[in-house]
Amino acid sequence: MYILLSNFSLLEIGYVSTTVPRLIFDLTSPQGVISFTDCFLQFYLLFSLGTSEDLFLSSMALDRYLAICHPLRYPQIMSQDFCFALVVACWGLGFMAYIIPMTMISKLSFCGPNVIDHFLCDAGTILALACPPLGVTPFVCQMFVNTFVLSNVLFVVLSYGTVILTLMKPSFEGSRRKAFSTISFHLIVVTLFYGSVAAIYICPEGENQAEVTKAVTLFYTSITPFLNPMIYCLRNDQVKEALGRLRRRKVSLLGRNITL
Repeated sequence: MYILLSNFSLLEIGYVSTTVPRLIFDLTSPQGVISFTDCFLQFYLLFSLGTSEDLFLSSMALDRYLAICHPLRYPQIMSQDFCFALVVACWGLGFMAYIIPMTMISKLSFCGPNVIDHFLCDAGTILALACPPLGVTPFVCQMFVNTFVLSNVLFVVLSYGTVILTLMKPSFEGSRRKAFSTISFHLIVVTLFYGSVAAIYICPEGENQAEVTKAVTLFYTSITPFLNPMIYCLRNDQVKEALGRLRRRKVSLLGRNITL
């Protein structure tokens, strides 16, 4: 699990580094100009890292399923070699997945004002700049997004559904609370990520949704990666103890000030 978490943390750093520096630069720049090459590179990195995050979340769901539902076989199945193989698969498949959509988009002709009403480059914003006919390119891009997101969501739901049903058995009554505490933090991370991604790329767009799209995109590209380390840190007993000491100290100081 810790091998997966360390790589997940590295992925979050790359995820934020893909969008936030450019966002800050555009906010401080009067023009906010980005070249087509940089725009395509940001699109490729953003979607590749997002796909890798999908796969890492599924891998961590598999890890929790094996640890809770098959504890005796867990050390043999989730060996160090198998964990490294999962890591390589998550990174490799993530960065290979969008080579075809990116290649298809790059072959389109672009015309018009070339103004992007967004703070980052993704498939939708780039396709909006392309000259018709677009052919099957939008369909292929949407198919890739739907396939990776929905398949990983289904795998995570099935994994945690099985885990929850297993924990409800009488034999797990003594360790049920600890097990639920273990998986609850991962479920929070999964909900934050997939909820925002589905709202942008899966649900059909309505009219006048530009500002909402920007807000949700900012949430899952910047705020969610910032929250994830803190969410996982709450599993650590030392972090909980430190937060408890800090809270007691503040209560003590507040009580002392009121007395004075």
